[in-house]
Parts: sequence; C-alpha cells; structure tokens
Amino acid sequence: MKIKLLAIGKTDNKALQSLMDEYQQRLKHYIKFEFEIIPDIKNAKNLSEYQQKEKEGELILSKIQPTDELMLLDENGLEFTSVAFSNYLQKKMNAGTKQLVLVIGGPYGFSDDVYAKSLGKISLSKMTFSHQMIRVFVIEQLYRAFTILKNEPYHHQ
Repeated sequence: MKIKLLAIGKTDNKALQSLMDEYQQRLKHYIKFEFEIIPDIKNAKNLSEYQQKEKEGELILSKIQPTDELMLLDENGLEFTSVAFSNYLQKKMNAGTKQLVLVIGGPYGFSDDVYAKSLGKISLSKMTFSHQMIRVFVIEQLYRAFTILKNEPYHHQ
C-alpha cells in the first residue's frame, strides 16, 4: 500500500516544515509515502466560501486515481486512538488497498463532490487546529501507527 497526504497551500513555518521532513524520513522505513501540496487558490479573497470550496474540490479530485481510497481529515470524522488507527491501517493493507489518500482541506472544508467521492472522515481531535499543524500531526500519527504495528518502542501505553 502507498499513502498519499494532500494539503491545500504550502507551509510557511520553517519549524513545522522541519518536523514534517523528519517524520516523513522516518515513515519511509515502513511504507511508501507521498506528501503533495495543492497550491492556494489565486484571488481567493474575491470568491465566496462556496466558490473556494468548489475550486479546491476540483483540484483535490484531479489528484485522485480511480483505484484510490479517499479519506478526509475533518473535525466531524471518526476519532481513533493511536492503536485503533494502526489497526485501521493494517486492515487497509490486508484488504489490498493500493493507495490510501488522506486530504487536509482548505479553511472552509470540502466541496460536496469531494465528500461524495470519499469513503469517510477522520478527526484527529474535537479541537480545531491550524491547517499547518494538522500536517505534522497526521504524518507523526502515521509514523506512530507503523511503529505500533512493528512492536517498536516509540508508542507507550
């Protein structure tokens, strides 16, 4: 299985980028992982919330292959413990999932078309975090999940 993380807009914070780079390097030891940035919508200030979600949705869907399984990072999604998330990933691998695509949307969430294409939603917390910080959290949780699956001493319970 391959995991792809899609996110709207680049990361300007060097400290967050450094953490993402570190966990991406660690994650490479376990699975094929790709992090892809979808550029911010130009002139977003001139668009309504709905128009911005639609344009972002078109860009997101253009990055999805027919065989991909799409899961959205959404505050209203399923919440997992780290162990449960690792089990979720194991089930995806056992089921022969070719590519799991996790998506961090823009500031207003996702378009109806993106929700319709997705298999579901995952929430990292009931709290709201910046789109920049969520990137670090997702990549770290992926790394943590694989260390749990390999019985390595990163996760303590």
